[in-house]
Amino acid sequence: WEKLIKQFPEKEAIELAQSLLLPAQLNLRVNTLKEKSRDEVINELRQTFVDAAEDILPTEHSDIGIALPRGTPIQKHPLFLNGNIEVQDEGSQLLSLLLSPGRGQMVADFCAGAGGKSLALSAMMKNTGRVYAFDISERRLANLKQRLKRSGGSNIMMLRISNENDLKVKRLKGKFDRVLVDSPCTGLGTLRRNPDLKWRQTEQSLSELVIKQAAILKAASSLCKIGGYLVYATCSLLDEENEGVVEEFLTQHKNFSILPPNFVFEKLGIKLDFKNYLKLYPSQHGTDGFFGALLMRVE
Repeated sequence: WEKLIKQFPEKEAIELAQSLLLPAQLNLRVNTLKEKSRDEVINELRQTFVDAAEDILPTEHSDIGIALPRGTPIQKHPLFLNGNIEVQDEGSQLLSLLLSPGRGQMVADFCAGAGGKSLALSAMMKNTGRVYAFDISERRLANLKQRLKRSGGSNIMMLRISNENDLKVKRLKGKFDRVLVDSPCTGLGTLRRNPDLKWRQTEQSLSELVIKQAAILKAASSLCKIGGYLVYATCSLLDEENEGVVEEFLTQHKNFSILPPNFVFEKLGIKLDFKNYLKLYPSQHGTDGFFGALLMRVE
């Protein structure tokens, strides 16, 4: 709370804190590699979940998103089992759209986890080019393997690395058109789903995280080719993990410059207005809390 009250006007801070106490909706991403449109998927879901039909709606900002009531049991639904839908918060979808990969490009998802964004990027690229999903966890990548099978994607390559300075990373220096760094963070933007996170953080753990985030961003930036884009993202609300990390990086890496999110969103018809950074809050946008910085390698 002390950090929020320093970052925001008091009224905004109170609204944000209150929104983090409310339960989050379930958000889905429609898999555009499959044949069904968003409207067709919504109609099928409404026919299945008749009691919740009025609350199954398109998401406001992502044109591939669907919002459902929390707890809707979709895991055994044919649409889920056949890979037509994936669980993904609308804010996470917007981060994938911010990277705006094109057909045939080389894309790195540097902290891929279980691969929600890798799968979204694969679909945006229409199964062309190559998405490299990097992660330190074999278990998380195994989860991605299962999801990939359902999705119909064939352009994702999984790479387990020991850390951000792994030789596998160094061998791919300067090869990528797009790099996504979904950095480990406090996760305070997801308190609606993970309320216990607020008890796990200390000043010391935050300081250690910021050092790690800076190291990961530096390593991932080496993958980006000249003219390529890099998105640094967190699901945190704290300036230290967000602007602080990016601005420190830019002072040390003059070969990168910042692009406003509107540079991409206007082309995609996404009606959100941000200055230097993407900042999503449950109180304003109905998504989890997310931060995104769009950088371009200029030399």
